[in-house]
Amino acid sequence: MKPIKKIVVVGGGTAGWLTACIIAARHKGREASGFSVTLIESANTPTIGVGEGTWPTMRSTLSRIGVSETEFFRQCDAAFKQGALFSRWTTGQASDAYFHPLMLPQGFSHTNLVPHWLQQNLHKSSEQNFCDAVCPQGVICQKGLAPKTISHAEFEAVANYAYHLDAGKFAVFLQQHACKQLNVQHRIADVTQVKLTDSGDIDRLVLNGDQEIAGDLFIDCTGFRALLIGDAMQVPFKDCKDILFCDTALAVQVPYENEFSPIATHTISTAQSAGWIWDIGLPTRRGVGHVYSSQHISDEQAERELAAYIGKDSVSARKIKIRAGHRETFWKNNCVAVGLSAGFMEPLEASAIVMIELSAKLIAEQLPVCREVMDIVAKRFNATTLYRWGRIIDFLKLHYVLTQRRDSDFWRDNLDPSSIPDRLKELLLLWSYQSPWFHDEFNQVEEIFPAASYQYVLYGMKFKTQVEADTLQNTAKYAERLLRENRNLTEKLGLSLPYHRDLIMKIHERGLQTV
Repeated sequence: MKPIKKIVVVGGGTAGWLTACIIAARHKGREASGFSVTLIESANTPTIGVGEGTWPTMRSTLSRIGVSETEFFRQCDAAFKQGALFSRWTTGQASDAYFHPLMLPQGFSHTNLVPHWLQQNLHKSSEQNFCDAVCPQGVICQKGLAPKTISHAEFEAVANYAYHLDAGKFAVFLQQHACKQLNVQHRIADVTQVKLTDSGDIDRLVLNGDQEIAGDLFIDCTGFRALLIGDAMQVPFKDCKDILFCDTALAVQVPYENEFSPIATHTISTAQSAGWIWDIGLPTRRGVGHVYSSQHISDEQAERELAAYIGKDSVSARKIKIRAGHRETFWKNNCVAVGLSAGFMEPLEASAIVMIELSAKLIAEQLPVCREVMDIVAKRFNATTLYRWGRIIDFLKLHYVLTQRRDSDFWRDNLDPSSIPDRLKELLLLWSYQSPWFHDEFNQVEEIFPAASYQYVLYGMKFKTQVEADTLQNTAKYAERLLRENRNLTEKLGLSLPYHRDLIMKIHERGLQTV
């Protein structure tokens, strides 16, 4: 039996350091028996550094690896994230907007409120939007309120939340935690050669042309370069540009008017002529970027739209090329890809960092005891990860196929049936007769986008589902109670939660209670 004890992570940045932390924390008790995690980072490779949005999973991840939430806020320029506001995606009009919050609809595990909400608004000229009817978080966001108070302990919440953060500072923060608290070994070096065994496993890496490092499992976190999984293991990349057209981003940092300016507690995604603009509020600045299809508008047109959004005549933006897609296989022999080397889609719904978390967690939990069973674990990892990438593609495409916009080739081309995945077509047909709910179509453990997320997007974008009124009789009273409770909760939280910036300032000054 060949035991798996030496884990080698190649590449720093968020992917490398987060993966190293998750694995090292999970297996900390094995250090005495020779278990080790080594991270090799090149001093010559700049990080992408624009992944600034996370999911609520980050709270449990930070807690699990032993990070202080207070120190995370202080050192990573972090802010609370409570969802996303989508503006001008449905009709393109200035009044066109809806929220995708992080809280579930009231009573979600017991009753589907969608048909009741649809029935109540069937004959009304102006309906209450779905989010506000079933969940308080859209109102909390609109008022600029935080999801908790200073009296709540670290990682506890009144309203579910994730974070916005400075990706560059986050990587440094994780590096310090990994090396000081989790005994991750850090080596600054360039990988100049990958040596394989006769069976195709990675045997060792050659560093800076003369040093060598051996390992049992190698994790590729080298970003778009894909040094191990692409170059050494020759795993093909599956392109998805026929489904998701955006292939370029322009990123800028925008200062606040003053240090007391409000901080948005949600990502703002505003649709443009051939893509969309993200707007993320951190305590010290906003991160703003335009994601667009270079097949539909030029870089100069995209820059003008970005400049107009931030109220400038021109901008000096960093250009980032996006290759939408993923590896055909993520774990081959004793090499597994995490982060950009595994795949990337446009940053709509912030799926990049959560895929790092989920992949690293799966590796840590299922880490094969020995090489003899590694291929079995790899097969399961590949099936799960391929399923997750498929659901990300479906969910991102959903935002484009529900649009009523016909004002540019970009929006018209997105409605071409040949660009829509078959599974999404089937679900849209199903949902025209019955709304998604709970685990009807979502039965995987740790589903990447649950049914509630589909509900918020579908009915935020005015999707129509038929309602059979007589099927609602048994749950009508309970549904009305849930809707009434939501109204009461929305009013209560609106009066009791602090403003977002005020809470962050208190966290910096006083800190949150430790768990």
